[in-house]
Amino acid sequence: MVAGSAAAASKTATTSIAAGTRDIGGEPGAVSAVDASRAADSGGRESVSSAEAISAAAAQGVQPALSDVQSSVARRPESASSDGEGLVGVSGVAGSAADASKAAGSGRRDGERGSVAADAEDGGEPGSAAGSGDGGGGSGAAAGLDDGQQAAGFADQGPWGRYIHGPAFLTALAGGKGPRAAWQALPGEDWPRRLAELAEAVVGQGRSAILMVPDQRDLDRVLAECSRLLGDSAVGLSAGLGPAARYRRWLAVLRGTARVVVGTRSAVFAPAKDLGLIAIWDDGDDTYAEPRSPYPHAREVAMLRSHETGAAFVAAGFARTAEIQAVVESGWAHDLVADRMVVRDAAPRISVPGDTDLAMERDPVARAVRIPGVAYAAARAALKEGAGVLVQVPRRGYVPSLACAKCRTPARCRHCNGPLALPDGRARHSDSQGDAAHSPSCRWCGITEAAFRCSSCGSRALRAVVIGATRTAEELGRAFPGVPIRGSGGGAMLDTVEPGPQVVVATVGAEPVLPGGYGVALLLDSWALLSRADLRASEDALRRWMTAATLVRSRGQVIVMADPGIPTVQALVRWDPVGHARVEYASRAEVGFPPSVRMAAVDGTSDSIAELLSATDLPPDVEVLGPVPLPIGARKPFSSGDAPAEVERILLRVDRKSGAALARALTAAQAIRSTHRSDAPLRVQIDPVDIG
Repeated sequence: MVAGSAAAASKTATTSIAAGTRDIGGEPGAVSAVDASRAADSGGRESVSSAEAISAAAAQGVQPALSDVQSSVARRPESASSDGEGLVGVSGVAGSAADASKAAGSGRRDGERGSVAADAEDGGEPGSAAGSGDGGGGSGAAAGLDDGQQAAGFADQGPWGRYIHGPAFLTALAGGKGPRAAWQALPGEDWPRRLAELAEAVVGQGRSAILMVPDQRDLDRVLAECSRLLGDSAVGLSAGLGPAARYRRWLAVLRGTARVVVGTRSAVFAPAKDLGLIAIWDDGDDTYAEPRSPYPHAREVAMLRSHETGAAFVAAGFARTAEIQAVVESGWAHDLVADRMVVRDAAPRISVPGDTDLAMERDPVARAVRIPGVAYAAARAALKEGAGVLVQVPRRGYVPSLACAKCRTPARCRHCNGPLALPDGRARHSDSQGDAAHSPSCRWCGITEAAFRCSSCGSRALRAVVIGATRTAEELGRAFPGVPIRGSGGGAMLDTVEPGPQVVVATVGAEPVLPGGYGVALLLDSWALLSRADLRASEDALRRWMTAATLVRSRGQVIVMADPGIPTVQALVRWDPVGHARVEYASRAEVGFPPSVRMAAVDGTSDSIAELLSATDLPPDVEVLGPVPLPIGARKPFSSGDAPAEVERILLRVDRKSGAALARALTAAQAIRSTHRSDAPLRVQIDPVDIG
C-alpha cells in the first residue's frame, strides 16, 4: 500500500508536466523541482505535498537551479515579506536580511540578541530565517526566540552556547520554525554530535530531518550519534547497502517510522515525512555532485527543498564555499559562527616555516626544503610527550610523478604517452640491491621504462615532481627510529588510531581520528593543492587543511609548508574561513564565474555542439566562451566504445536573472535534437563543478 501510494503521488505530480519534455543532458524527464511542485499544486495539491513533488521530480531526473527558486519566490505569496515584495537576493535563492527582519520586527524586543524566524502565512509552514544580530562575527542566525528563552526537553544547549545565537537557533528548531544558517564549526568540535542534537530538536516536534555527509566514514559517525540520542528512529542511506536493505529503509522513511535520515548525496531525495530540517556537512566535497544526468548537486537540491517545504536548512563545515557565502550575502541564510576569542581558544597554533625575518635567519632554507628543521623539532617534541603526529600529503604512492631533471618536462611513456612513476618501496626491495634506484614504469600501461630519454632535450636524468605517501613514510621512519609509522589512504584508510606516540601519514581526506587529538600536524606539499588548474583550487585547499587541523588538540601545533604570503595560507593561519569565502566570492563576481553568474557547459563534438546552438534560442545577454578541448580528467559524454577523435567544450555565461531562461532554451534545443534522432554525443550541464 505504501509503495502504491508513493507511485500514485509520483504519477500525480509527473502527469501534470508537459509530455515530451527532455532534460538538457539528452535523457527523458529533466524538469526543475520548482516546475514539478507547480504541477503538483495545480493538478492535485490535496494529495501531493511539495516534498512529494520534489521526490517525484527526482525520480524523473532533476536539474535543480537556484534561479528556479528565485522565480518560485516571486510566484509564492507565502514567501513574500510583509510589504508584499518577493524575497529576491544576489544568489536568487531568497531575499535580503533587511526584508525578513522588517517582516519580523514587530515581535522583537530591545536587547534581544537572537534573530526572528517568520512563519509562513499559508498553511502554517515555517518561513525563511531572518534577522541579524549584533556582536562579534557577522549576521545572527535566525532563531525566533531570544537567547534568554531556553527550550526544555531536548538536546543540551551547552556546546551551542559557544556560538553567537547558537542557543536561540536550537530553540527555534525546537519551536517548529524553519531557520536557515551557515554554521562554521569550531576547531575540534564534535560535529557529528552537534548534528544529532539538531535532529533531536526537530524530532521532538514530531518532524523529520535529513543529514547529508560526503562519505561512508562520516555517515557511520553521524549515524552512531543519532542512534545514541534517538534510537531506532534514525536510519542510514548509502550506496553500500544492498537493494533489499535500502528499500526497507526507504519505506521506513516514507511511512514516518524513521524520522532521521543520514546519508550521502542521494539522501537529499529521501521521502521524509513532514520535513523539519535538512543539513549538509562539508558541501565543498565533490562527491555531492551527481556525475550522471541530470547532474544535480545535493547542496542546491537541499536549498530548493528547504524553500519549498519551509524546513530549516543548515550548511555546516569547518570551511565555507563561495556558493554558501553567496546565499548568506543575499540574506537567505545567516551566519552561525563563534566569537573570535572563542575561535582563538579552540584553534591550534598554526605557523608557516620562514614566515618572519628572524625565522629565516635561524633556518635560511626553511622555505626551500620539503620538511624543514622546525617541523622535525615540533614532531620530536610531540612524540616525546606521548602525542601523535599527523602528516598530510596530497598524493599516494612512492614517487607518483617524474619529470626531466634538466628541462622539467613531465616524463611520459614512449608506448602510450602515460605518466611515468617510481613503484613503491616493496617493489624496489625485491632484489639484493636494496636502496638502488629502480627503473620508472608507466602508470597507464605498466611497461617499465629502462632507458628513459626526454623528448624535449634528450636528457636521461629524472627528478621527482611530488613525493607520495609511501616515500614520505619511509623517510620519516628513518628520521624517527623506533616510532610506529602508520599509513592511511587509498584502499587502506584508517577511521581511528589508538592514542600514543606515533606518526600517521595520510593522504588528503583520509586522516584518521585520534582520541584526544594529535599533538602536531604537518601539511606537506601545499603547492600541489594550490597550483591545480581549477576554479576551486584555493577553496578546496583551505578545506583540506582545516579538516586536518581540526584533528589537532587546541594547544597543539599545525605547520603548513607553504609560502606565507599566499592569501589562502593566511586564512588558515588566522582561521578565517568566512573571510576567505567572502574574498573568493567577490573575486569570482569580478571576473564572471559561478556562483555570481549562471554558466552552462556544453561538451561534445564540434558538429553536435553546432547542431545544438543552431536549434537554441539563447537569451540576448548570453556570452559564448570557447570552444576549447575538454578539460583533463573530465568525464567523457559517451561510452568508451563510441569515443570520437576529439571532444570540445563551450561555455554559455549569463547573469543569474537569465539562468532560468538559458536552462529552458537548452532544454528545448535538446528536445529538437531528439525529434531529429541525432545520435551525436552531447552533454549539457548547468554550473558544473569542473569548469576547467
